Amino acid sequence: MKRPSTDPREIAIGLRYYGTDTPGIGGELKLEPHFFKVDEIAHYPVPRPDGRTTIARIESYDIEQNELIQRLGAALGIPPSSIGFAGTKDRRALTTQLVSLDVPEERLRGLTLSGVRVLESYRADDALFLGYLYGNLFELTVSRVHLSEEEVLQRTEATILELKEAGGFPNYFGPQRFGEIRPVTHLVGRALVRESVEAAVQVYLTASCEGENLEGAQARREYAEHHDPERALKDYPRNLKFERVLLDRLSRGNSPERAFRALPRHLKTLFVHAYQSYLFNEYLSQRLEEGLSLDVPVVGDMLQRYGPEGLPGNLPPVPVTADNFPEVEKMVLSGRARVAAPLVGRDTPMLEGDPGRILEKIVEREGVQRAQFQLPDLPRLSSAGTYRSLLARLPYYFFRGRVTPRGEDAYTLRFPLDKGVYATVLLREFMKERA
Repeated sequence: MKRPSTDPREIAIGLRYYGTDTPGIGGELKLEPHFFKVDEIAHYPVPRPDGRTTIARIESYDIEQNELIQRLGAALGIPPSSIGFAGTKDRRALTTQLVSLDVPEERLRGLTLSGVRVLESYRADDALFLGYLYGNLFELTVSRVHLSEEEVLQRTEATILELKEAGGFPNYFGPQRFGEIRPVTHLVGRALVRESVEAAVQVYLTASCEGENLEGAQARREYAEHHDPERALKDYPRNLKFERVLLDRLSRGNSPERAFRALPRHLKTLFVHAYQSYLFNEYLSQRLEEGLSLDVPVVGDMLQRYGPEGLPGNLPPVPVTADNFPEVEKMVLSGRARVAAPLVGRDTPMLEGDPGRILEKIVEREGVQRAQFQLPDLPRLSSAGTYRSLLARLPYYFFRGRVTPRGEDAYTLRFPLDKGVYATVLLREFMKERA
């Protein structure tokens, strides 16, 4: 069994173990937004001067992804739903990414939006969609590290050695998936899947967490008692935009179902995906607790196939059986496949062996059936389910690098990661004892 986490914030979202045992350096992430720099390694659509859409590379500073899309749409006079992007980015960060917009390039040149800069643009035929990228390049600074430089370097090198021997690190979904300040998106998704839209709306409006500002937390507590949306509109801070959208619709006499539909589609989809992510994290943690390997298949596992460029392919997963075990073992050793686990959805099959036992125990404990991910009242949010590798690979040159001191008690690490892999999950292996 691996080293357990003692952080209640991590345990609440299923991050119950580390992949390494070396003591951490501690410290704090994101002390300033520019201490968390993310540059998208983009898959650029083919340029075409008379193309149907505009592709723009934008820089944003300390803006949540949904808010960024909303603000871009309002500034350009287009529906936010018409803006395409390849990957979601952290809020408290300095990020660059591609977006596709149904506006002429000239409109972008006059864009003035606080915290946003257009770095370049061109015309193309193909719009962007989620997953249309290779990965991200990170430059992250860990602040308030109360160790000597020698201790930091020793612990960092020991952790790198452990990760190298393991072939990577547990491919958890990071805290951003669940809401950095208020990690409740999976709770909203759970309510959508298990109960009703009305229950999901109530969770979104009333669930509060440690770290939320006092004004917002108090407004949620009071609304949970009086359930008066008109009164709550006066209390909820202006920065809680999506909560205020719900309250506004409810105050006009709309049903919870109708109010929920007013939220941006990508936010509504995130709720369901976050719940699937939570189930995945729990499965991964239980596997670590039982000492089941993340990179050596056992009967009952599913394998995700990878292309020659090292990215997941579009081929269906391969079940591991006693009959095909020698063949699938070779696939894993050659890098053509990795052990994966399901993001549970309506079409997720029952697994065999220990993997199946672990998954069914979690699903039963949650009181959810696969068919409930069909969401008949919200068909556009329905999820068939998919698969995700249990182990995230490390970039080759990461092993040759060193952390760079940045001031008296801060250290910077630079590395690329494949799409869908969370830098915060890798950093927790080095930090362990969080501030």
